[in-house]
Amino acid sequence: METTTTAPALRYRTNIHCGSCVQRLARVLEGIPGIHHWNADQTSPDRWVTIHGDINDRQARAAIEQAGLKVLDDTTPSASPADCPLPEHTAHEAPPAGFWSDRPRWRRASLNTLSCLLGCTIGDLGMIIYLQAFHPGTSMAVQMVLAVIAGLITSVALETLLMRYRERFAWGAALRMAVSMSFMSMVAMEVAMNTTDFMITGGKLLLSDPRYWLAFIPAAVAGFLVPLPYNYYQLKKHNKACH
Repeated sequence: METTTTAPALRYRTNIHCGSCVQRLARVLEGIPGIHHWNADQTSPDRWVTIHGDINDRQARAAIEQAGLKVLDDTTPSASPADCPLPEHTAHEAPPAGFWSDRPRWRRASLNTLSCLLGCTIGDLGMIIYLQAFHPGTSMAVQMVLAVIAGLITSVALETLLMRYRERFAWGAALRMAVSMSFMSMVAMEVAMNTTDFMITGGKLLLSDPRYWLAFIPAAVAGFLVPLPYNYYQLKKHNKACH
């Protein structure tokens, strides 16, 4: 009987220190087909980078160094903020030619945006259902504000869970990463969804009315399309993703 073996994980002490370091490393590792998944632990004193996949030690070390990081041996002191490499781009740089034509990045940005949309929709609809069921006299303006807040909370919560259990971040680091990477996208999404819904329904339809759900479709489309270019830009330039 034929058996398969899985290559052991490669683990390195590094000088990785911040979100910029993680972004630079992600930009390199995610371009190597043999890597199945990887993790960077910024919270441990040794700043471990763990790589799983069909890649040898020499290739892994070269990839880490290509990202501008260092692989530390047992005698090297742990990393400090001074060891952190500077970001590859500055804020005033214009995107290079062909910047917006990266189809794989568009696909990933679309999936990330859908994940954010799911998180926002859970809180948004949940709050509206609650208000219409238990506080039917709530004004439309208050409903929209509370729905936006609830959507932001559930979206951040979902992203935090993804960072915690898929990327193995500590809870605090996962929460900070979710907020820093996704908050602007979430705000734009919530505003687009609620504005579109209000323009179509006037805020006068109940969830039991089929016309509400017909209006929900263009509202969800707007919530997806409005932050998509921003998510692509962050992913393409800084390798920042919603998760």
